[in-house]
Amino acid sequence: MTDIPSGSVARTTMDMVRGSLSRRHRKQFILQALGITAISLAFLMLFILLASLISTGHKAFTQTEITLEVFIDPEEISAERLPRGNFDDVLAAALAADLPSVDPNDRAAMRVVGGILSNGAQFQLRDRVVADPSLIGQTIALSVPVSDPYDQLRKGLLDRETPESLRRLDDTQIAFYDRLIEIGAITSSLNTGLLTNADSRFPELAGLKGAIMGSFWALLTCFLISFPLGIGAAIYLEEFAPKNKLSDFIEVNINNLAAVPSVVFGLLALAVFIGWFGMPRSAPLVGGMTLALMTMPTIIIATRAALKAVPPSIREAALGVGASKQQVVFGHVVPLAMPGILTGTIIGLAQALGETAPLLLIGMNAFITSAPATPFDSATALPTQIFIWADSPERGFVSRTSAAILVLLSFLIMMNAIATYLRSKFERKW
Repeated sequence: MTDIPSGSVARTTMDMVRGSLSRRHRKQFILQALGITAISLAFLMLFILLASLISTGHKAFTQTEITLEVFIDPEEISAERLPRGNFDDVLAAALAADLPSVDPNDRAAMRVVGGILSNGAQFQLRDRVVADPSLIGQTIALSVPVSDPYDQLRKGLLDRETPESLRRLDDTQIAFYDRLIEIGAITSSLNTGLLTNADSRFPELAGLKGAIMGSFWALLTCFLISFPLGIGAAIYLEEFAPKNKLSDFIEVNINNLAAVPSVVFGLLALAVFIGWFGMPRSAPLVGGMTLALMTMPTIIIATRAALKAVPPSIREAALGVGASKQQVVFGHVVPLAMPGILTGTIIGLAQALGETAPLLLIGMNAFITSAPATPFDSATALPTQIFIWADSPERGFVSRTSAAILVLLSFLIMMNAIATYLRSKFERKW
């Protein structure tokens, strides 16, 4: 017969169980608290980063402009000499008309007045007159950007209380600005030039068009190379390659390549593509080929994982009805794995979009004032453009650097959102 434990023994056992449960619950609570704390700190750091970027970069999305009544003097600008002409003098004369204290014959004063306008203002006037020469001899309303110091003054980045000797604008220049404010000539508008202009040495004119187009051509080249090669390699290794030491060696090295620092790929591209093959430096074609080398291991690993996720019953059913190995793979397995393949590809391209080190090594950080029309033209990319602006001593590029980072983050978020959408829309569950 089984002995029935006495009441004292039973109570002792129950006390031990309760103590054990209490300790387990305490440890579980501590683990949950640590997890919540870690997540909270991560979100806090992300919030601080975004708040810092937005607080600094939002100023770059507006541009200070001045509206002038410009008389296109035929003595300064003639139809026979276009596109040449004294457009800067015409603009300075129009601006001096709004400043009664300025003597138009005082060259020093006129140089100060001309400094209110951006260096690109004369080219805006030139382009408008070249497009319509009949404007010569007429008075037109023209809105042009102001130079960077006045733009900073408008946005509160230049402190009036700073001693005059330490300011970029002296009291006379600030007085000119205040006069233009009084007559309503100074306004702020959406800075579309941030996305439609190429790079410039003048902060008020600098934009991201060249960098965006450079990134587009580089990513297009990267996709056209890495997508077919990566998927083909993954399908072969997963479905057709014999399982031997050679395939194991290749698999290990692919996994290792995915962890190699990006600067190594930049050095490889510098030595091979530019050094041996003599390909053009700073070209998006070379940048795309470099990024393809980086992205291919990621695509191969993601594709193999997607192929493995297809249930073996799919393969067995297809083989059972007489399908060949090729028909099973390309007619059944690959289509079912395509959502995972596309997700891995887009994530790999998003990673490539944010890479800076390899592009710096192949020269895609040159000062380029026009957007590339082909992958063979010299260009920058969004990450390298951010690097260039961050390294600039001009105060006006500080806000533009943060704005460029926000634009880059927007593209990355959009690409990851597309990957998530494709996966959720086309994913099959068994």
